[in-house]
Amino acid sequence: MANVWIGLGSNLENPAKQVTDAFVELANLPKTQLLSTSSLWKSKPFGPQDQPDFINAVAELATELEPLVLLTHLQAIETLHQRKRERHWGPRTLDLDMLLYDKLVLTGEKLTLPHPGIVERAFVLCPLAELNENLSIPNLGSVKQLIQQLGKQACSEVLPLEAKAVTSF
Repeated sequence: MANVWIGLGSNLENPAKQVTDAFVELANLPKTQLLSTSSLWKSKPFGPQDQPDFINAVAELATELEPLVLLTHLQAIETLHQRKRERHWGPRTLDLDMLLYDKLVLTGEKLTLPHPGIVERAFVLCPLAELNENLSIPNLGSVKQLIQQLGKQACSEVLPLEAKAVTSF
C-alpha cells in the first residue's frame, strides 16, 4: 500500500459540498482506503482573480493503485463533478491534484510528483500541515519548513472554516 496525498479545491456550485462529496468518492475508490482529511480552508484564487474564492482541503489515502491508474480515477471524479477545463487556473467545480505518492519522484507527460506547485501554495501546505506538518516532501523538505519559507503570513491568508469537514469514514 502506498500513502498518497490529494489536494482538493472548488470554487463553483457549492464548493464545500463539492469537496466533502469528493472525500466520500475518494473513500470508495477500488483498492484504496481514506486515512484522513483536513478541514476545509478558504483561499483567494491562485492565478486570475476574477473568480470566486476557493475551498481547499487535503486527503490522505492508502492505495494499491499505481500512480497513473489513480490519476485516471481522480480525473473520473472531476468529470463526475462536471469539471470543465476552459481556462488555466480558472474556476472549477472540482480539482483533484495528486500531491505525493509515497516518496516517489516522477516527471512525466501526464503526472509529475511531488506536485510541481506544492512549494508555493499555502492553500495546499496549510491543510497538509494540519494532517502532518513533519511530512517530508521528496527533495524539498518538510511541510513545516516549506510553510516557513513562504513566510509567517502564509497560513493566515488561507482560513480554515468553522468545523473539520470529515473526520473518518
